[in-house]
Amino acid sequence: MIRLGKLTDYALVLMSQIARRPASELHTARDLAVQCHLPLPTVSKLLKTLLQSGLLASHRGVKGGYNLARDPHAISLAEIISALEGPFGLTECSTDVGGLCDLESSCAIKDNQRIISQVLRGALESVMLSDLTRPMQLTGIRDKQGNLVPMASAAGRMQ
Repeated sequence: MIRLGKLTDYALVLMSQIARRPASELHTARDLAVQCHLPLPTVSKLLKTLLQSGLLASHRGVKGGYNLARDPHAISLAEIISALEGPFGLTECSTDVGGLCDLESSCAIKDNQRIISQVLRGALESVMLSDLTRPMQLTGIRDKQGNLVPMASAAGRMQ
């Protein structure tokens, strides 16, 4: 099973909470912890990671806090996931980083694994943070062979 780690899931929750509010609004770790029902130490750790990855901006001072570094329409799920999970890849040999797997030089399916990873990465790159702020619906399109391929859409935006 392919599964995101809990911290990555929580990061998506935090980022979508921030994206739901006006861009100028600043969010404190404490407020986000309460709003998202997450432990404050976990929220603080995630905010630091998201800040270091360039997805959040911080503002110091009494009325300081965090906000998105870019518009939510310009932040993909792939970016958020990569900030927490590291380089995207279905397997170690399918990332952009070579030498992680001892079998890499003799693996018969390495190239296919890379293609599959690219397809998954492409799907995650096409879903934006702004899409998480409203309900998505499962729709479908037909591939070149005429087969129905399910796709996600958010408020009329087709992926």
